[in-house]
Amino acid sequence: MLLVQEIKIKISGEDLTQEEATAKARQIAAEENPETDLISWFNRRTNKHSPSCVHCEIGCRPGWEVYGENHGGRLRIEVNDGEYVFIFS
Repeated sequence: MLLVQEIKIKISGEDLTQEEATAKARQIAAEENPETDLISWFNRRTNKHSPSCVHCEIGCRPGWEVYGENHGGRLRIEVNDGEYVFIFS
């Protein structure tokens, strides 16, 4: 499944937390689709992702990203050049 839309945003300020980035991404996603769900995410600072059970790369792409796309992901929001990435339905 291919994503329908990708959005890249910049949030200025020091030490953007994952909670702040997630809140902004959720806000944007809800504007696109009020019934949206967060399917997968990546935090480059901590190198953590969800779902955390997906540890492999698939075709040179991280498993969490492929998982998101293959489980209804239609919107990819990238914050601060990939510092945080969120995939929503």
